[in-house]
Amino acid sequence: MPKQDPKKRGKNFSEVALGYTEKEAIEEAKRCLQCKKPVCIKGCPVEIDIPGFIRLIKEKKFLEAIQKIKEKNSLPAICGRVCPQEDQCEKFCVLGKKHEPVAIGRLERFAADYELKKGHVKIPGICTGSGKKIAVVGSGPGGLTAAGDLAKLGHRVTLFEALHRPGGVLVYGIPEFRLPKAIVEAEVDYIRRLGVEIKTNYVIGKIWTIDELLQQGYDAVFIAIGAGLPKFQNIPGENLNGVYSANEYLTRSNLMKAYLFPEYATPIKIGRKVAVIGGGNVAMDSARTALRLGAEEVTVVYRRSRREMPARKEEVENAMEEGIDFHFLVKPVKILGKGGWVKAMECIKMELGEPDESGRRRPVPIKGSEFIMEADIVIVAIGTGANPLLPSTAPDMELNKWGYIVTDEKGRTSRSGVWAGGDIVTGSATVILAMGAARKSSDDIHRYLSSGNEVRQKQ
Repeated sequence: MPKQDPKKRGKNFSEVALGYTEKEAIEEAKRCLQCKKPVCIKGCPVEIDIPGFIRLIKEKKFLEAIQKIKEKNSLPAICGRVCPQEDQCEKFCVLGKKHEPVAIGRLERFAADYELKKGHVKIPGICTGSGKKIAVVGSGPGGLTAAGDLAKLGHRVTLFEALHRPGGVLVYGIPEFRLPKAIVEAEVDYIRRLGVEIKTNYVIGKIWTIDELLQQGYDAVFIAIGAGLPKFQNIPGENLNGVYSANEYLTRSNLMKAYLFPEYATPIKIGRKVAVIGGGNVAMDSARTALRLGAEEVTVVYRRSRREMPARKEEVENAMEEGIDFHFLVKPVKILGKGGWVKAMECIKMELGEPDESGRRRPVPIKGSEFIMEADIVIVAIGTGANPLLPSTAPDMELNKWGYIVTDEKGRTSRSGVWAGGDIVTGSATVILAMGAARKSSDDIHRYLSSGNEVRQKQ
């Protein structure tokens, strides 16, 4: 797929990947073998008819292609940009055994963008009203998916979002150059047009508890609040000024537009030498954001080798093309400061030992290999945990030892009438896995609410 030139894109927040032209999309679609047993579908958490929509693109039926996708996925323009297709649907593509797999994600993006560009966003038939009310807590990918699915089934859905704009991690966590806000807004608008009421600035757990929502007449609640509690290494110096969690750094930049300060009121410190700790997609987003904000040097510090990095290969390559440095097999042990502000990090070199519980080789410190790395901003991007704010107000809801909500395979919690899905159940995962969990829960919620209550499709 065509991309912005690395030298230019490192200085702007415009989207890096430029998308397929119609000709390019058709040529790529022609590569699909249209397998009689399409194993690619089993790699998709929401089970899109992948050969079906690709065949329609090949036949130049672009609007029909997006309708085929939307039978299963209400957020295709988002998924086509940020889902790790290489580890899901494309991983199972038969062509991938000897050649490059079909670019399923890029074709999904093409179809979604074509629809948005043409302005022909079609709203599907909505079931007749069931008379049931459902509260969905959290407007990230899981919440949006459940809300849309349940609205299409005829239920009255209210979506509660803690922040001032809907989208959850899609707007506060993923930078503009990877997922434009206009795309998220368009997808959210589609969910709204399905009949979903969206209420922002509603912190459930503070304004109302889960019990209070049920007492107000909601027949079911779906919790999709993600896992947004920042993790730190608990090393000396993490309380210095200039140390950010990736959550705060990206939220200030993405959602609160701190990169436009003072036009927007939330400031962000522009670092000269920025160190990002971590090796996932969030670390790549943080490093590439720091570069665009004007940092002279940005270095990613990761305690394992490149092979073990959980970030998408594409995002690591993009970061390297843009001039971001990588220190592999290095672990920070202390953050050094002067006058209350970060000035450097003390690090130690690592070597890989035996595999740990994640299946990756465990990093082991090399004695006597300590060194100092100059830095005036440190961004900690080593993962997130379960925010206890909402669960702590529902004492009868079972949590595991890490604070995540315990559910069965359908998303049912220990609390009657309450479901949960996505990162608040599994821990940090992908957009599409949260969507897959939301679909299972919305199907089960519909069955639960429709017992003895016929819901008919409008003609």
